[in-house]
Amino acid sequence: MAKRILVAGGSGFLGSHLCEALLEQGNEVICVDNLYTGSKSNIYHLLDDHRFEFIRHDVTFPLYIECDEIYNLACPASPVHYQRDPVQTVKTCVHGAINLLGLAKRLKAKILQASTSEVYGDPAIHPQVEEYWGNVNPIGVRSCYDEGKRCAETLFSCYNMQCNLATKIVRIFNTYGPRMQPDDGRVVSNFIMQALHDRDITIFGDGKQTRSFCFVSDLIRGLIRMMATGPECTGPVNLGNPGEFTMLELAELVIELTNSNSKIIFCPLPQDDPKQRRPDISKAEELLNWRPTIPLREGLQKTIEFFASNCK
Repeated sequence: MAKRILVAGGSGFLGSHLCEALLEQGNEVICVDNLYTGSKSNIYHLLDDHRFEFIRHDVTFPLYIECDEIYNLACPASPVHYQRDPVQTVKTCVHGAINLLGLAKRLKAKILQASTSEVYGDPAIHPQVEEYWGNVNPIGVRSCYDEGKRCAETLFSCYNMQCNLATKIVRIFNTYGPRMQPDDGRVVSNFIMQALHDRDITIFGDGKQTRSFCFVSDLIRGLIRMMATGPECTGPVNLGNPGEFTMLELAELVIELTNSNSKIIFCPLPQDDPKQRRPDISKAEELLNWRPTIPLREGLQKTIEFFASNCK
C-alpha cells in the first residue's frame, strides 16, 4: 500500500537517492530541505512526478504537514560543512529532532533517525558494535556533529520510551556514490576530484588509518528495510560496508581507476580524526536481512563516471 512519506534533508546526497527509491515503490514523497548543503539539481528529475513535492524549510522550525512515515536525514554530514556553522549544526541535530518527533507524535507516524558512525568517536574497540558507547571529545572541532547526533539518538529513545512512539535509529558509516558534492571535504570526493585533475592526492596522517565504504544504493536499501520493521525494532542498527581499507589503498585505487598522473602527498592529521572505522553489521544481517553487495571497485567506478561527467 502506498504511503505518504516525509524525507527531511531530501535534496542532499543520501536524501535524493532515498526520495527516488521511495517513489519507485509507488509512494508519495514530500522532500523537505533548506538547501544549506542539499541542491535542487539532485531532485530536478523528480519534480515532474505528481507524487513528489518539494518544500524549502529549515527543520529547526516546526513543520505542520500530514504523512505516514518520516525519515530524518536533515544535517550537514561532512566536516567542511558542519564545522562552518557549528552552532547551527547542533541546532539542526537537536531542534530538528525535537520538531520532527513532535510531528510524528501528533500523527502517530513512524520516524527514522539517520544517525552516524561518528557517535563512536575515535573508537577504542574494533569493529564497532551498537552496544559500544563511544569515545567522543565533547568540546572538539567535530563535537557539534558527533554530540548533536548523540543527543538526537537520546531524544528518539526518550520519545519511544515515554510516548510509545515508533522510532528507528540507524548509524550510517561512510557512504559514497553519485551526487556527492565535489567540495564536501570527504575522502572519496576529495581523492576523485584531485585524481581527475591530476593534482596531488592529499592523505592526512600516514595513510594507515582505515575506513569502510558503502555504496549509496546499498545504504538506501538498508534505510527502507529498517523503516519496514515492527515496533520492537528500534535500533540503533549499524549500516555500512564491513570491508576495511586504508586511506593509502583508497588513493591508489582511485589513481588506477582514473588513470591519473596524481602523486600522493601526506599532511598532518586533523584533530579528533578517528584512526579506525568499520561496522559490525551482525544486527543488520539478523534483523533486516541486509548486507551490502556493491564492491568498492565497482562503486568507485560509478562515482568517478558521475564526477567526470558533472564536476569538471
